[in-house]
Amino acid sequence: MKISTAALEPLAPDPAPHALPAWVYSHPEMTRLEIERILLPSWQIVTHISALKKNGDFATLDLGPESVFVIRDRDGTIRGFHNVCRHRGARLVDGQGTCPTSVTCPYHGWSYRHDGSLMGMPVRESFPELDRSQNGLRPIKVEVAFGFVFVAITGNPPPVSEVWGDLADELTPYRFADMEPLSPITVEHWNVDWKIVMDNYLESYHVPIGHPGLNRMFTPDYDDQRGVPGVARGAGWFREQPSSRWMERTYQKIIGGITQHLPEPNRRCWRFYSMLPNLGIDVMPDQMDFFQILPNGPGKSIIRGAVYGLPDTRRETRIARYLSDRINRQTNSEDTWLCERVQRGLQSSSYVPGRLSTLERWMLEFHELLRARIPEVRLASPPARFA
Repeated sequence: MKISTAALEPLAPDPAPHALPAWVYSHPEMTRLEIERILLPSWQIVTHISALKKNGDFATLDLGPESVFVIRDRDGTIRGFHNVCRHRGARLVDGQGTCPTSVTCPYHGWSYRHDGSLMGMPVRESFPELDRSQNGLRPIKVEVAFGFVFVAITGNPPPVSEVWGDLADELTPYRFADMEPLSPITVEHWNVDWKIVMDNYLESYHVPIGHPGLNRMFTPDYDDQRGVPGVARGAGWFREQPSSRWMERTYQKIIGGITQHLPEPNRRCWRFYSMLPNLGIDVMPDQMDFFQILPNGPGKSIIRGAVYGLPDTRRETRIARYLSDRINRQTNSEDTWLCERVQRGLQSSSYVPGRLSTLERWMLEFHELLRARIPEVRLASPPARFA
């Protein structure tokens, strides 16, 4: 996008809510500011607690230029650290795994205890007067909530449970903490700005048109929504008329009989939760998934997520989860296609921010967060200093 350096004016005042200006979805300076001001100070999922069962088990998360890891130490505490050796900055660990005795740098062999303290280094005498107590790994804030390990790389956000408020009570029947992974954590690369992807998840106005399968199976989830500041939920309920498609109809038919551990209403709905700025949680009777939307440069994003379910070897459950996965993959494919069309359309010189529906109020909350943390997005064009 060509950057104007002319004198800029804010968007014309209008009491009705409008979408963000197009330039904020493709400008490289926005990516830097979003990571620094919005994503690093917010809660981010690293992994499910099932990945950290033993002392020394670890998992990593990369967010922009930052890499962090969480690890279960010898007393069972889950700790988090920057994934950077204090000697010369080498990355310490990748993916997830186990460090049984210590975290050892693959470059020069500096080793750290599970509590982050520096254990030792080769040729110790070549570091005269080095104070090991001052050279431990840099810690980050960690919280375990709903069976997941969250981190805040910078800042001091309120506890996750406090952010969710009474919406957290809706998750209790599903027993997230008792679940096991049904898939590894996966990463997808989309040619779409991360904010477009989050916009899409935060509004259900597009579902009847954009997701015909969901529309055949469920009532629109904007018919049943709740929210607290920073977290929103929509629920789609099975329609009385079964879907005309075999796959969807079969899922509707069998799911209630294999989810007797749930209250009866929970067997008849899919729930969709969002936590600002970039987390989505989909809750089905048979399983759940999380996904994070991470920037990967201007106009590009990384979708990171995984699927979890309660241990269950019944054939009927395997069938239900297979069908659920197929429905979700189709929905994901549709969202990818829709978001890419928005990304391309925003490049047009003809576009001006459009009016928002009242059904897009959670998206508006996201935009207000962006406006508060990055005031430049209030401008119709990027400021000259962004050139």
